[in-house]
Amino acid sequence: MYNETVLQHYRNPRNVGDIQDADGIGIYMSDICGDITKFWIKVREGKIVDVKYRTQGCAASIACGSVLTELVKNKTIEEALKLTKDDIISALNGLPEMKTHCSVLADDALKDAIRDYLSRNQLPVPRDLHEKHERMRPLLEKMKQMGYVLI
Repeated sequence: MYNETVLQHYRNPRNVGDIQDADGIGIYMSDICGDITKFWIKVREGKIVDVKYRTQGCAASIACGSVLTELVKNKTIEEALKLTKDDIISALNGLPEMKTHCSVLADDALKDAIRDYLSRNQLPVPRDLHEKHERMRPLLEKMKQMGYVLI
């Protein structure tokens, strides 16, 4: 079902963990499968110098988060914002069609971390990032109230 690149990132995911003094933190949950991904970024002079992630999800979600950390490290915020789910899928040499939503999850979680960084630093937040965050926030709050641990 999965190609060797996906399996490598699943079996040995890169940049797993968190950053204690992160400049931006983003979390997103898939409305398709319930997987959750969280990203932490460290930014210096407009460049993402460190990135970590955690995922509660399937092999494809783990692999997408892993490869995205490699794609985004040392990119400027502007370059990172231009990355898409297709870049993630391409870096993994493809995903089964029924798992492409996992690339959207990783992309959304990273971009939520970028939104958080921009907001903390009183920089302009692209409207689409703000709107996605506002749509996800009530669900995440409800899950916290129910005692669900959000990685």
